[in-house]
Parts: sequence; C-alpha cells; structure tokens
Amino acid sequence: MIFSIKQEFYKLKYQKITWFALVTLLALMVMTSYTIGYGEEKLLLMTCYDAPDWIMFILVIIASTLFSMEFQNNTILTLLYKASSKIKVYLSKYIIIFAYDIFLHVIAIMLTIILKIALIGSKISWLAIYQYQQPIWKNMFKTMLIDLLTTMLIISLVFLLSCLINKNAVVITLSLLTVFMGQGVSANLLNSNKLVNVLKWNPFNMINLTRQYYNFGMYYKTTQLINEQIIIGTILYLVLFFVLGYLIFRQKKF
Repeated sequence: MIFSIKQEFYKLKYQKITWFALVTLLALMVMTSYTIGYGEEKLLLMTCYDAPDWIMFILVIIASTLFSMEFQNNTILTLLYKASSKIKVYLSKYIIIFAYDIFLHVIAIMLTIILKIALIGSKISWLAIYQYQQPIWKNMFKTMLIDLLTTMLIISLVFLLSCLINKNAVVITLSLLTVFMGQGVSANLLNSNKLVNVLKWNPFNMINLTRQYYNFGMYYKTTQLINEQIIIGTILYLVLFFVLGYLIFRQKKF
C-alpha cells in the first residue's frame, strides 16, 4: 500500500498540471477579490475568495486525468502488476487526491489571510461575528472543512465515471456538468411537487453543501434540507460512489 501511494505521489508531483492548477487557483482568487462588489468583504473571507468553486473545478480535472488517462494509455497495467491487489491501486489514488484536496484548501486559507491584509486591511476583524453567530475566522475554517466533504463527494463520482468510461474528456465533461448543473436538476425535481420528501435526498442536492453553509437562507429554499441532513447525505453518497467505483474497477478487464 505504501509503495502504491508513493507511486501516485510521484506522478502527481511531477505532472505539470498539478502546479499549473495551483497557480490558476491563486490567480482566480485574486481576480475574485477585485470583482466582488463592495460590502461583501465578510463573505469573501468566509469563502476564501470563492475558493470552493475553483478547487472543485481543479480537482475534477486532476482526478479524471490521474485515473482515466491511465486507462487510455494502458499504464494502469503497470500499477496492477506491481501492486498486490486492485484495492490498493484504487485506494492509493483516492488518498493522494484527498491529500491534494487538503493542500489546495490550506493554500486557499493562506492566500486569504494575505489578501485580507493587502486589500481589506484592518477594516474587518477576524473576530467580527458573521454567520451562525460565529467569528469570521471560524466561519472560514468550517467552510473549508465542509468543502472537503463536498469535493470528495465529487471525486468519488469522478472515480466512478472513470471506471465506467475510459475517455478522459468525457469524464471531465460529465463531472463538470454534474457540478455546475446539478443544482438546477435537483431544483427541477423538487419543484415537481411529487415525492418531495424522497427526492430531496437525491445526490445532486448534496452538491449544494458548501454553498448552503455560507448562504443558508437562499439555498435552504432549494435543498429543503438543513445543513446536518446534507452532511449525512453527502457522506452516504460519498461512500456509495466510492464502493461502486471500486466494484466496477475490480471487475474491469485490462
């Protein structure tokens, strides 16, 4: 298992897209800091300058490239030959993406602190009370922790799609459509006024977890679930997609 993780880390470390994605995240956060309207400084800090959306986009590309590209190039055969079981290959990839996910969130927090000093300065205190009657610094850290759940739900889905479809471009397209159109699909299901109590637990609804945390008033009307319910649903679907992805991967013929 350790050998498989080291292999995945080595590949991720020396892929140009890994570091290009990091630079892109920093650039997008800086751009967001200049485009958001005046008076939304607290929201900027809580969301790390909209970092959750940018990180989600980056992880979809990185995760699909890490997995489905190996199917396309047949390099997956080398990994399977060196590993003692398929679960080690599958799990090591997931662990590395999770580690990269944490890395991106830590970088986002660090840049937020720098941008706060450079752009907002002392106008807003980290101790100022904002959402949920909590100081902004706690709002920010909780938003990033919650976003780890949301992003890993998407990564589980990306892994599942990668095992079903060998084409990297198709996996990326379907994953991004799920991320950015999932809310609309879920809203349409709930607006049908049929079986709402069941349909509100659909997986598309769980993608709203991070957004609902930092904008509960607006998103609760869409999801019809409280934060704790969405967290439970996210964890359940995360595990479900992970297991389904592995079962497909285990049966896949190379």
